[in-house]
Amino acid sequence: MKESVKLQKLHERQIEIAQGFKQHKKVVIRCGRRFGKTSLLERCAAKWAFNGERVGWLGPKYKLNAPTYGNLIHTLKPVIQSKSKIDQLIQLNTGGLVEFWTLEDENAGRSRKYHKVIVDEASLKAKGLKEIIDQSIRPTLLDYNGSIIMAGTPKGIDPDNYFYEACTNPVEGWVEYHAPTASNPHLDPDVVAKLIHDYPPLVYQQEYLADFVDWRGSAFFSEISLLADGRGVDYPTRCDQVFAVVDTALKDGLEHDGTAVIYCARNKIAGHPLIILDWDLIQIQGALLEEWLPSVNQRLEDLAGETGARQGNIGIWVEDKGSGIVLIQQSERRGLPVYPISEKLVELGKEGRALSVSGYIYRGDVKFSQYAYDKVTNFKGQIRNHLLAQVCGFRIGTKTPHHMDALDVFCYSVAISMGDSEGW
Repeated sequence: MKESVKLQKLHERQIEIAQGFKQHKKVVIRCGRRFGKTSLLERCAAKWAFNGERVGWLGPKYKLNAPTYGNLIHTLKPVIQSKSKIDQLIQLNTGGLVEFWTLEDENAGRSRKYHKVIVDEASLKAKGLKEIIDQSIRPTLLDYNGSIIMAGTPKGIDPDNYFYEACTNPVEGWVEYHAPTASNPHLDPDVVAKLIHDYPPLVYQQEYLADFVDWRGSAFFSEISLLADGRGVDYPTRCDQVFAVVDTALKDGLEHDGTAVIYCARNKIAGHPLIILDWDLIQIQGALLEEWLPSVNQRLEDLAGETGARQGNIGIWVEDKGSGIVLIQQSERRGLPVYPISEKLVELGKEGRALSVSGYIYRGDVKFSQYAYDKVTNFKGQIRNHLLAQVCGFRIGTKTPHHMDALDVFCYSVAISMGDSEGW
């Protein structure tokens, strides 16, 4: 006799989509943030496995699979026969199983057989997804005449992105379900309605209406939003804290490439929430970085005095890769307040980080000081305001130059100090 398993209750739109899984062999779900696609897919995977079916689950990366693996372990605990966190495999005493793969593995699923395959966050696999599905996944469904479900939030108009093709090209044979964020009745409707005022129009359209939007040629961050009445703001006379963020291309093994630093003032109660006080973009040898970092800390101490920072200089955040690891270790020995940037934030990539903090810039919560706005430096023979050029020159949906360290420190600083749309 099977033991009982308690499944999460679905809301009305999730139930409609789940019904479609019974009727169609190829289903794609295009949904907005916080709609509840992953919770829907987790519930279905648990139910199918409990009923003795073999389920394959594919996500972009191992770490993105980990929360779902943990949730299914919790849900299916009464009927688990064996499990492996390393292999991300859950076998049940009902005969069912859930086996996880990553889309980084082009051979995902080979030699297996499944009743159902779920591809979560499919839009994050920019290229190669069609080949993985056609060559590795679809053969796993032959034994049981199984079905495949793919889900994600749009990421621009990109014919090379198979999630986009599955949703828009009928020739591919997918049955599409569209579910904007507002379809989730568990969210506060007033908060959802306010989102249109909190984000740039294209961000709102893509992330919450789940529409495919064309980013080509559109400046993502507006210079106007970063200024007050067309100019930079004065240094605050009082603020809560000052901090800095450092990013170096030396993590990629490119000696003498850009090292960027940004200095910020955070004010949680009055005035502008985040002010860019100063910045720099320099070429420096990796061996000299640890000698340079104390000067960054001293600049913070000076700024803490100039801005009347109540909590003073709270530290420097550094990307924990390559030379950044050495910087953090050396700083600990010297007693400098240096901290690693959250790995979750680093892994988002440039576009992901820009999207995650866009609401703050759009609402005018982040401002350039007049000093930072007027500052011009010579970097690799180009004399300009490199921070402003990289931030306001950034485009989503086009090939972004790999080394835009000034843009990186800008996005990091907003996310670290104010959080992103999901909350850091």
